[in-house]
Amino acid sequence: MTATITSPLRKFILDEIKGRKDSNGDKFYAAIGRSQEWNATDVSPTPDGSYHEERDFRTNMQSVKLITDASFVVPRYNWSSGTFYDAYDDQSTGNSSAYYVINSNQQVYMVLRKSISNTGVAVASTIEPTGNTTGTPFKTSDGYVWKMVYSISSASANKFQSANFIPVELVKGQNDSADISVGDSGSYSADQLAQAVIQKNAVDGQIVGYAIDNPGSGYNSAPTLTITGNGTNAKAVATISGGAVVKVTTDSDSAGGIGISTTNFGTGYDFASVAVSGGSPDSAAIIRPIISTANGGFGKDPVKDLRSNALMFNAKPSGAERADFFINQQFRQVGLLKNPTKPDGTAFDSSTGNALTVLNFATVSTPFEKDQIITGGTSGAKAIVDFDSTGSTGVSGGALFIHQTDSNGFTSFTTGETITASGGSTGVLLGSSRHDSSPEVDPQSGELLYIDNRSAITRASGQTEDLKIVIQV
Repeated sequence: MTATITSPLRKFILDEIKGRKDSNGDKFYAAIGRSQEWNATDVSPTPDGSYHEERDFRTNMQSVKLITDASFVVPRYNWSSGTFYDAYDDQSTGNSSAYYVINSNQQVYMVLRKSISNTGVAVASTIEPTGNTTGTPFKTSDGYVWKMVYSISSASANKFQSANFIPVELVKGQNDSADISVGDSGSYSADQLAQAVIQKNAVDGQIVGYAIDNPGSGYNSAPTLTITGNGTNAKAVATISGGAVVKVTTDSDSAGGIGISTTNFGTGYDFASVAVSGGSPDSAAIIRPIISTANGGFGKDPVKDLRSNALMFNAKPSGAERADFFINQQFRQVGLLKNPTKPDGTAFDSSTGNALTVLNFATVSTPFEKDQIITGGTSGAKAIVDFDSTGSTGVSGGALFIHQTDSNGFTSFTTGETITASGGSTGVLLGSSRHDSSPEVDPQSGELLYIDNRSAITRASGQTEDLKIVIQV
């Protein structure tokens, strides 16, 4: 038996995750960690999804930052002259083929029909799609038929656009509808208002293209195509070459030109078939109609049109947040943590937090250096240094941020013992009260939803990390 997860289920899962974040029902944090090298060559391994890997991530965790921004995203396909683009096909799965593009103006267009010559040869795109911001399908002089679906604002691009992904959203109005009036303009950006126009103008159940599943043979004239289904007004014209059907258009422009009749796309189709008659073929062609997305048509919901199966979370820890995100220290892992707690079990709800254990010192000889191994003279406990705030030589008091892993063990340090670092620095742990302080956020708490192993990234004082976490289903 074979089975598959459908696009609506994928969207439902991602909607559920995003809805929980947006409604403040759940809090999601970007977590970074692992200051020590991966191996002798410091090459990051591929995550394997094991429980051991999750445990290892938690023990290496340094800091967390609250995620306030999330968006659906899709693979990025830049329009480029000379590229052969695919047209949308309702039999295709996912969005791994370039049936949509982003142009140089940050506008996203769907390919409703790729360009085919009258001899059946695919033609490269040479005219960048621009304009037609109301969403009306149009044809460029290179023969491609396009439809604009939305624009990406600079704010959205800053958070969610990358070399591999672009953001996509459904603009919702009052009562969760896409009907946004001019009176709502104060609540929406100019790009959202423009997209709302496209959403309003969407036509349900259009036949936007035709696939030639079998070109037939022996035609001495173009056959007549008759569309039958539960919609109305769809019309199509076949072009033959060498006795076979090589192209089907949704209008009567088979001889060329840039005119296109969107009326001939029809409307209201949930299903349709094409009857091919005439032309005296030796073998009849098989033509398959391609129908726009259900319940609204193209432009009504770009998330559905572009088959988004990914959600991007974005967080940007800056150099100014050095109290929790240490300067001049490295990290090699990024994770997504849901609903972490403080060490006492209460909800953690700060915007940033540190996940490292703190050793408090009475005195130190010289400052400890990051990534060195420290050893307790009495306990024999070992740990890795993440950050030293003890200050200069002979300072009274101070704190050392450390973490322990499987490789150095989890033995506790002893109050009052002398700590020696692999580089020679020493210090005496406080002799009164507890020698170590709990982290602000408990690294063992919350649900770890995502792990990304990376090459080392070193934080600098004037630097802002752009953490883009992509969840795909």
